[in-house]
Amino acid sequence: MNKWIHWAQSAPSWQRAILAVLLGALTVLGFAPYYLFWLPWLSLAILLWLWQHASTAGQVFKLGFAFGLGLYCAGIYWIYISLHTFGGMPWWFAGFSTFCLCAFMALFPALAGYLATRLGKLLWTAPVLWALSDWVRGWIFTGFPWLTLGYSQAPDSPLAGFLPVMGVYGVSALVMLVAANIVAIAMQRDRVPAAVILAVLLIGGSALTMVPWTRPVGPPVSVALLQGNIGQTIKWSPEHAEQTLKQYLDMVRQAQAQLIVLPETALPVLVEQLAPAYLDALKQHARQQQGDLLVGVVESRQGEYFNSALSLGASPSQAYSKSHLVPFGEYIPLKSIFGWIYRDWLHMPLSDLSRGTSKEPLLIAGQKVGVNICYEDVFGEEIARQLPQAELLVNISNDAWYGQSFAAEQHMQFSQVRALETGRMVLRSTNTGATAIIDKNGQVLQHAVHDQAVILTGEAQSYRGQTPYVWWRNWAFLVLSVGGLLWIGFRR
Repeated sequence: MNKWIHWAQSAPSWQRAILAVLLGALTVLGFAPYYLFWLPWLSLAILLWLWQHASTAGQVFKLGFAFGLGLYCAGIYWIYISLHTFGGMPWWFAGFSTFCLCAFMALFPALAGYLATRLGKLLWTAPVLWALSDWVRGWIFTGFPWLTLGYSQAPDSPLAGFLPVMGVYGVSALVMLVAANIVAIAMQRDRVPAAVILAVLLIGGSALTMVPWTRPVGPPVSVALLQGNIGQTIKWSPEHAEQTLKQYLDMVRQAQAQLIVLPETALPVLVEQLAPAYLDALKQHARQQQGDLLVGVVESRQGEYFNSALSLGASPSQAYSKSHLVPFGEYIPLKSIFGWIYRDWLHMPLSDLSRGTSKEPLLIAGQKVGVNICYEDVFGEEIARQLPQAELLVNISNDAWYGQSFAAEQHMQFSQVRALETGRMVLRSTNTGATAIIDKNGQVLQHAVHDQAVILTGEAQSYRGQTPYVWWRNWAFLVLSVGGLLWIGFRR
């Protein structure tokens, strides 16, 4: 151990930085589609060990930045695919833009480490500050909480038991706390208390997975989730619109279920431009099943455009419009400054949408359904606002923008976390994957094959009641975090 400590203290900074980059990249394996939930415990433990032996807070910042750069460059490289392959952006500008995003995100773990060093008691302040940095990253500039540490623990880690209690940010802190206690044991510093804390976290989390936070209500409903597998290069092509409409109508007619769900923007024309006979055909089939159909559409209202989910069938027609839009993907922030990017470099459809306002569940197929569109389901607190009224969650997405990368699987893992946080089943209907039925424990019951046209059928059970997280959302995590930092500060 002394040899390694000497290396950490005396090795050239570039060697330690390379190690930190590699550790960050390795941490990606903790997330879907690999699900090696224990790997972040180890990679973060080594990072904390490097931080412990850094001579200045500035060195800690650099190591944290290097770790973050490895994590995000390896974990969200697929942003490049959406910008270049499907957005038409020149390769060099797409690469530069992706790197800038990764570098910006890497600032958050860097700042967490820097502040932990300045506050002292690094092993105990770093978990709280890292989780707080994840939380800030989840809302600043509308938020991009991808690869928040807590997601890596769903669904099989013992720490997943804390998701219905503390939410994903609280579990992020616990991931770092596990790593901190591993370091304490390895360095023979307070080994017994550290071992006790580890045991409490792992055994306690496992025990929490057995708590029935919610209860089933009513009989299960039969569901059919449609995955059309419409290539992104032709999805918005006028020449292929009729073919896409016909394909989805044929798939709907094959679906024998009370609740039929089509992906985000499944119909590639404005809903107002659809022939009434087409919508009537969809509605009639849903009525024959004594249920309803939910389809992703683009609506036009008073000169504004909305990314919406429209219900048709036995129940009165209802709509939900996406409220959390993707910056630079669905709306242009600071258009006077960044508008030139779209004019000269980036060609994306639906890049100037308006926000929906309602979060009320839809009453369809006899179920109270909380609908969210695309990456809205990466914001746990926003999903929780639909509860306890919503008794079943539905996500419709189009992750074809990211090609055959693992972005779709990462996205599905976020849905698994939402299931655990809320105690609700989650149904996912996507264009090319990952279409899935997820139970309230975050387990994938059924999963469609990627990049194939599939009708995924099964049953969905509604649940009533609320988990502690739904009740207090992120407030418990924030209060405990601030309280913990104040307590540590007073004990200095």
